[in-house]
Amino acid sequence: MQPIWQLSGIAQQPFERLFELPDSQLASHGAVRRIADADVGFPCRISLEDARSGEELLLLPFEHHPADSPYRASGPIFVRRGAQERRLAPGDVPPYVTRRLISVRAYDAAAMMVDATVCEGAAVAAELDRLFIDPAIAYVHLHNARRGCFSCTVTRLSGAS
Repeated sequence: MQPIWQLSGIAQQPFERLFELPDSQLASHGAVRRIADADVGFPCRISLEDARSGEELLLLPFEHHPADSPYRASGPIFVRRGAQERRLAPGDVPPYVTRRLISVRAYDAAAMMVDATVCEGAAVAAELDRLFIDPAIAYVHLHNARRGCFSCTVTRLSGAS
């Protein structure tokens, strides 16, 4: 069976200019600059990879669900300097997800949550397969369950139902 879903990172463009700001101006955006001090623990929402030790990131608020529904949501994310937006192959779940406890939140076309669970990252692919069987599921958001931060969006592939 062909996978009917795909993970994707957020666009890099809105964050490019922020990296050039001094820390005092970053603060006015609710952002702080960080240098990764380990190879795991600084998950970049653009590249869907953990930053490597020594890489520069910004930690800042991000509206990850700008829906006109009660589930509109924002929260803190890391973005890495120079990261390129990543769209994974259908059915691929990277270590960025599989090494974490993940909250899986499924939404319909009206941006209403219709299902949710928490699972180990290694079980995310099976959970996405289960969720996307339901044609009412339009997209899924993954969150890092322990800190609650948005991880990435999972979309149904065109023509898949």
